[in-house]
Amino acid sequence: MPLMPRDEAIDFNRRVIEEFRSNAGRVGGILADSLVILVHHVGIRTGIARTTPLICFPFDDQRRYAVIGSNGDSPVHPAWCANLAAMASTTVELGEETFAVTVEPLDDDTRSRLWSELFGETTGPDEFAARTGRRLPMFLLTRTT
Repeated sequence: MPLMPRDEAIDFNRRVIEEFRSNAGRVGGILADSLVILVHHVGIRTGIARTTPLICFPFDDQRRYAVIGSNGDSPVHPAWCANLAAMASTTVELGEETFAVTVEPLDDDTRSRLWSELFGETTGPDEFAARTGRRLPMFLLTRTT
């Protein structure tokens, strides 16, 4: 999905968040077949509290969740990546639950292992990542409550 203009992206996220909260964490449209998590973070330049809907990949009986900074197929990382990288912990919403998580930006080796575990021999994610011209950042969110 190509990068949306900023105003469209803000409106898209707002609508996804509203739908998520109105439907016990379920959303439709292009995210219908994905597990969506709402990640709370603070802008490192602005100090503004933000909430971003992200596709997540659960591990360890849903104690840990991987999120990937794709930003469509843009050549730049999404702003939330820098925000999360500056945070040791945060809060997320999943389904009808809100809970605390630690935030771990993954180093290259850990990211490569987890990427292989997530996608295995499937070529689509690698082809998508190659179109961006960058290594997609990945974070591990570990439930603490």
